[in-house]
Formats: sequence, C-alpha cells, structure tokens
Amino acid sequence: MILELYEIIRERKAKPESGSYTNSLFEAGGERIIQKVGEEAIELILAAASQGDRRLIEESADLIYHLWVLLAYRDIPLEAIENELERRHA
Repeated sequence: MILELYEIIRERKAKPESGSYTNSLFEAGGERIIQKVGEEAIELILAAASQGDRRLIEESADLIYHLWVLLAYRDIPLEAIENELERRHA
C-alpha cells in the first residue's frame, strides 16, 4: 500500500480532483506541505514518547503520507530515496 499511495499522490498531482485533500496541499504550495511534514513529525515524536502503539501507528501513517506529498511536489521519485538508502548500506 505504501508504494501504491505514492502513485496515487503523483496521479493527483498530474490529474487534480476536486475536493481532494492531496490536491489542496499541492495548491497551497511547498511551504504549506513542508509545514505539514513538520507538524506530523512532531506529532509522531509525541506519540512515541507518551502515547500507545495505536497512536504511534496513526502518526507514522500521517508522516509518511505528507512526506510522500512533499516528494511528489518536488518530483522526486521513490527510487531516488531507495538508491540513497542502498548507497548508505553499501
């Protein structure tokens, strides 16, 4: 589902749909998307520090989604992230 989600986000960018939250982020621009990534990162940290596993899972999903939106906004393919991780592992 994670890879499929990224493809859905990229599709929304290429073919905007009225009422789409993803499209509202793209329309708001890079600064708003970056702000959302930051907010979700903080919420993830708070969940990890003082909330249960369920909350941590929810906030992880939110952070991944917003990170994917940022990457799609900047036209960065997931393969670039995968390549960087492989480079670091080597």
